[in-house]
Amino acid sequence: MYILKTSASFDSAHFLYGYNGKCANIHGHHWIMEVEVSGEVLQENGVKKGMLIDFSDLKHEIKNLADHFDHTLIYEENSLKTSTISALTEEGFSLMAVPFRPTAENFARYFYDELKTKLLPVTTVAVYETPENCAVYQPSDTEELL
Repeated sequence: MYILKTSASFDSAHFLYGYNGKCANIHGHHWIMEVEVSGEVLQENGVKKGMLIDFSDLKHEIKNLADHFDHTLIYEENSLKTSTISALTEEGFSLMAVPFRPTAENFARYFYDELKTKLLPVTTVAVYETPENCAVYQPSDTEELL
């Protein structure tokens, strides 16, 4: 089995709507997304001979995902009042609504699913909120069959 790992990062703010603790307030992170891909067979021909996947292709897709969230306020859909969204938008702030609570766990699953749609052989995605804390998503064997 060949395993490749690479990462990308982004800076953004978020809050956890309905949470009872500090994270209910808007705060920022330097998020790091670490992606692992794997496969049994290397490419046999062409310029990518001897590669599972070209690192530059993999890094391009991961960087695009990270850049999409960079320097934004990420919030769960329906967690802010329309007037709040309007006021922040009018002030020129970058906002990003997501259909899930913006936790490291949910981001790990979201990034995994997004990279799978690009037909990348992703096996795990780790998302670091801080240098010491990360969440990892790796599907179970039964999930892979779906």
